[in-house]
Amino acid sequence: MAAASSSMTNDPGFIRLLLSRRSVIVALVVFVIIAGLCLFAAWVAPMSPSKMSVRARLSPPFGDYLLGADAYGRDVLSRLLYAGRTSLMIGFGVATLSTLIGICIGLVAGFFRKLDAPLSRLIDAMMAFPDILLAIALVAILGGSMVNVILALSIVYVPRFARIRRASTLVIRELPFVEASRALGSSTRYVILNHVLRNIVSPITVQATFIFAYAMLAEAGLSFLGVGIDPATPTWGTMINEGRQFIDQATWLIVFPGLAISISVLSLQIIGDGLRDALDPRLAKDM
Repeated sequence: MAAASSSMTNDPGFIRLLLSRRSVIVALVVFVIIAGLCLFAAWVAPMSPSKMSVRARLSPPFGDYLLGADAYGRDVLSRLLYAGRTSLMIGFGVATLSTLIGICIGLVAGFFRKLDAPLSRLIDAMMAFPDILLAIALVAILGGSMVNVILALSIVYVPRFARIRRASTLVIRELPFVEASRALGSSTRYVILNHVLRNIVSPITVQATFIFAYAMLAEAGLSFLGVGIDPATPTWGTMINEGRQFIDQATWLIVFPGLAISISVLSLQIIGDGLRDALDPRLAKDM
């Protein structure tokens, strides 16, 4: 049983269940295409995202510029791809860091009774703050670099991750196979790594996918409000913020980055739902 969760992703049945929904397949294809174009923006983008042209100012789409040009004559498509790379890096960084920290806090709080109460109260206190307000405060304190934005958003999402991992650990530590392992003299470290952690891999994977999407959305919100990373670095939120001044005469400056955010986040949400259904045996029986 200890290896059940960790082996599910290697089971051909898992892949079959994951891809049994057409929406999941479409979401995977769409997200892979978006991620590929953004990550290889240096080779795919038609020009530098910072190249200006006064003559091309607010040029409409499908002309000399495929997606038009902004108020400074910069190619919207190029900026969109480079901005996507930034958003993907921040989303992945936040998902990874918050997952690692959340797992550690959740395991410790759920397995060691003496530490459960203080850690739980800390988690509750952090969750009492609205996400966006806490993120704004942390970025204001730490500064507006990409690393600081990742740290700030990770701190915001760690409590939610840790709380769920704690609940899972509380259930698993009371199961018979864990009690049997401890009765046989297994060390606490062995029990945590080989029994508890391996049995919460599935929910960890699913939640990390959702955190990825939430982080991309939060980063866009911070950049739109002007408290994200350096404005000189293109982000989807910054592009929307700059484009709102010309919404009456150049709606594409808002539409294209808005669509990029919506499609990326929606794709990740659908992928997360597919992972949840495929990894949960009870849901898998109904598929």
